[in-house]
Amino acid sequence: MSDQTRQRAWRALCTRCGAPVEFQSAASPMAVCSYCRSTLVRDGETLSRIGESAELFDDHSPLSLGVRGKLQGEAFTLVGRIQLAYLDADGETGRWTEWHALFDNGRSGTLSEDNGAYVFTFPLSGVDEASLPDLLRLGVGSPIYVAGRDWVLSSRVQAKAHAAMGELPDLPNFKSAQPVVELRNPQGEILSIEPQRKPMRFDLGRSVSLNDLQLTGLAGDGRSKEASMAARSVECPQCGTDLAPSLDTTQTIVCGSCHSVVDLRSGVGGKLKSYKQNNGLEPLIPLGTVATLKVLGEVGNWQVVGYQERCDQPSDPEEETTFWREYLLYNQKRGFVFLVDAEDGWSVVRPVTGVPASRRGDIEWQGVRYRKRYTYTAKTTYVLGEFYWPVRKEQRTLNMDYAGEGAQAHRRLNCEQTGQELVWSAGETITAAEVMAAFRIAPKQARSFQRDASLSSDSTQRWQVIMWLVVAAVIVMGVVNGCTDECQDTKERYGEYSNEYRQCREYSRSHGSGHGGSYGGYSSGGSHK
Repeated sequence: MSDQTRQRAWRALCTRCGAPVEFQSAASPMAVCSYCRSTLVRDGETLSRIGESAELFDDHSPLSLGVRGKLQGEAFTLVGRIQLAYLDADGETGRWTEWHALFDNGRSGTLSEDNGAYVFTFPLSGVDEASLPDLLRLGVGSPIYVAGRDWVLSSRVQAKAHAAMGELPDLPNFKSAQPVVELRNPQGEILSIEPQRKPMRFDLGRSVSLNDLQLTGLAGDGRSKEASMAARSVECPQCGTDLAPSLDTTQTIVCGSCHSVVDLRSGVGGKLKSYKQNNGLEPLIPLGTVATLKVLGEVGNWQVVGYQERCDQPSDPEEETTFWREYLLYNQKRGFVFLVDAEDGWSVVRPVTGVPASRRGDIEWQGVRYRKRYTYTAKTTYVLGEFYWPVRKEQRTLNMDYAGEGAQAHRRLNCEQTGQELVWSAGETITAAEVMAAFRIAPKQARSFQRDASLSSDSTQRWQVIMWLVVAAVIVMGVVNGCTDECQDTKERYGEYSNEYRQCREYSRSHGSGHGGSYGGYSSGGSHK
């Protein structure tokens, strides 16, 4: 840090425990003592204690106080941290963390997590509050014009400060929850608004890569992977098996022994929530597999860290349920993407910060027009591995799938709504051959990876539904009970490693309790914060 910045620093002793409390910005009104968690308000040259912060939960963030970095060439230091709590769509308490970034030139900003990525925001002034509509009455997805830009209301939650540490630009509200509204636009920007503050608070920003921030002093720097994982090891609440999350951002992990889904948000030492789940299918691509894969024009190494099976929930009881699978892939520098195994082929997508623009019934994203293909309710039926969002039992979302037109027909967009939040994901289709080459799949498994995307979706679904009904009827009626393998015909038609054969075997073993199929859907995208 420059000498000029050091000259602005001010230090005093905590009025409760006597520990040193340092203010690096003369504009900061308060700080939280790192020893006794006292909330201290600065009044000139004196400190006044006004309460006590709750204890920070261990969210395994790679960030920490004192981390240095650069944004567009300007150096900054993380000097404060606040954890906020909110109620999600299922009535469960969710949390996210915001870091107070103090730049060497005195500028102040906020670095927060956003769907496995990070967002840098700065206060926005000059907004005409009188011209705003009632943000507490608008529905998610509503268009709105603010600060000279067109936006879409993407999220609205009731949030309050849970815990804090270090130096903060504002006095946190630990007593009551206040609404936080988030707007997004086609330019990839985010506008966060606290409508009940007087005056209202506006923060404007966009997503950033931790790698691009040139961070130094990150958690884990200089430590071995083994030491880091050992420090985070927890026991499965269901069977006692040791669980060692390998990612700093993991909020949910699945026990490898009993397949229970464990919520890690209470942190190491906290009371962990969990639930048991029925067995699903083993993924075609094993967890931990590393691939060299091109994602939206960028080639990188991606590791499979999570797997989930999903199905739609038809509104018409006469419609058939359809199934698909998603692999969560991770790259240390690029974050997370989803590899989707669906009836009409493979695709790779990732959550995006912005929202597409409406164009006469269609939508447009980054110069490409998309047309809606499906609207459906999706349910998660089975998971394995680790996830950066809290996985709920039979979690449901409202989804809309879009495909590009003409020469851009391989492009994909998905919008997923959970409660009062919208998440958009963008990507493109890839061939089965590309998937096999990337993950070094043996040629003998080619039939299990092949998906026919050339046929029309409707005709293909009807044919596969008929096939599955026949297979199920044969199994239930015991017509082939004289065979060693009840699914031999399916094995010969589709191959030993095919989803169809594995689905038939699973159905045969469980008499209807298994999951499978490879139908519709593009991506889950997780959930915000």
